Amino acid sequence: MSASIRFGLVAPAGFTTDPASVDRAKQRLQGMGHSVIVDPTVDSRWTRFSAPDDERLAAIARMTERGDVDVAVMARGGYGFSRLLDRIDFAALARRRVRWMGHSDFTAFQLAALARAGIVTFGGPMACYDFGAEQPSAFTLDHCFGLLGNPAWEVECALEGASQVSASGVLWGGNLALVAHLVGTPYLPDVSGGVLFLEDVAEHPYRIERMLYQLYYAGILQRQRAILLGAFTEYQLTANDDGYDLAAVVAHFRERVTTPIFTGLPFGHVRDKLTLPVGGRCAISVREGAARLVLSDYRR
Repeated sequence: MSASIRFGLVAPAGFTTDPASVDRAKQRLQGMGHSVIVDPTVDSRWTRFSAPDDERLAAIARMTERGDVDVAVMARGGYGFSRLLDRIDFAALARRRVRWMGHSDFTAFQLAALARAGIVTFGGPMACYDFGAEQPSAFTLDHCFGLLGNPAWEVECALEGASQVSASGVLWGGNLALVAHLVGTPYLPDVSGGVLFLEDVAEHPYRIERMLYQLYYAGILQRQRAILLGAFTEYQLTANDDGYDLAAVVAHFRERVTTPIFTGLPFGHVRDKLTLPVGGRCAISVREGAARLVLSDYRR
């Protein structure tokens, strides 16, 4: 059993589509010995958002200021953080010890927090999809609590790519659409010599390629020491593709950039996912498909 953590569940983006999953998340975390508070945004809805912008902005401040929350977990993703980035007081967040965790639309918050105030956040499980699943992933839970409870965390997994690579740098990235969306704004961190991880959902391979070209033309892909591709799910190929699939996109970019590109990272809109410290450090070594990732420098 890991040490008790005080969780705060909050919905600063999309509304909760399955209220029962919130109850399951709360009961599951409490059953593991943790405490849980639920922000009012988790139970409300305003058009496609959990609440109007001002109220969702206030929810972020509440999580920061409560004093009884160690880890603020997103209820879900959806869309909404982009409307708030220029109004979030990241300097105030940096002065607090709350850790923030989620994925999907949460990527916008993560990258802005790193760019504006050097805040390390966590790409990982969310309340509804992960902690509140009817049958949660033991893989996801083990890696989440393992990383949160230790100053460094080691991961072994299979990655497809170059036969032998050893690299280290700042770990950053997240949802590809959100990373590309922030290019040219003050909310994208300027990371050179980093380890970039990417994932997405419901994006056709040509759209994935187009977003990767946004990063390529901005010089971002070329400045990394390694690129780790997670899960790209829930898209449908058509007759027009004629063999043009995600594997073709990856092969194409392996020809365009010298940065080693690996596929198979257990992360994304999938059941089994790692928890990854955005702004922490990652040392990666790969030999014949067997990868070892050492994650560190994510505590403050």
